[in-house]
This record gives sequence, structure tokens and C-alpha cells, in this order.
Amino acid sequence: QVQLVESGGGLGQPGGSLRLSCAASGFIFSNYNMRWYRQTPGKERELVATITSTGGDTNYADSVQGRFTISRDNAKNTVYLQMNSLKPEDTAVYYCYTMRYTVSYWGQGTQVTVSS
Repeated sequence: QVQLVESGGGLGQPGGSLRLSCAASGFIFSNYNMRWYRQTPGKERELVATITSTGGDTNYADSVQGRFTISRDNAKNTVYLQMNSLKPEDTAVYYCYTMRYTVSYWGQGTQVTVSS
């Protein structure tokens, strides 16, 4: 069974950094692209970053470009989101995502709050 488990969320300071992790199991991790989404109450879910199966290409939302970095370690079946220069508007629940055979798989989410 496919499972995605996020960790690393918490309280961050404006201008500070947090690193999120997503541990994957139940599928051949190295064969699939991975994504990070985020959602704030009252707003649409936003695609934050995408990484290809090999890690050779990445893509970012304009709102995080230059501040966030997505990476993966296929030997550890883990995808990361390094969040630098945090802003209050980065506050959201962050979700790890992949799709296989038309089925979407989501982690349980990890809360990130950016406040002084």
C-alpha cells in the first residue's frame, strides 16, 4: 500500500528556515515524480514544487521561487522541501503527493506556521 508521511513542520521565524521531509513506501519510489502542495483555510490548494523521478528537473511556484528547494534521496525513499527566507504567507499545511494508475496519494500533512 502506498504511504506518504510528512514531518518537519512547526513554528518558523520570518526570514528563518525549515526543512520538511516526506517518507514514501509501498511503491518503486525512484520511478515517480513527487510534488509538494500547501493549503491555507479559505484558499485553494497550491502546487509548491515538483521534482522528476531522477531528481534531474524541478519546478516551483512563483511565490516560492528562489526561496524553496525540492530534493530527493532515492536510496532513502524520501523527498525534501528546504524552506528559506520564510514569510508569514508561507503559513499552511504542507502535503506530499504522487499519482499512480490514475490514483492520487497524499500524506497526512504537516503544519507550518511562520510568525514572530
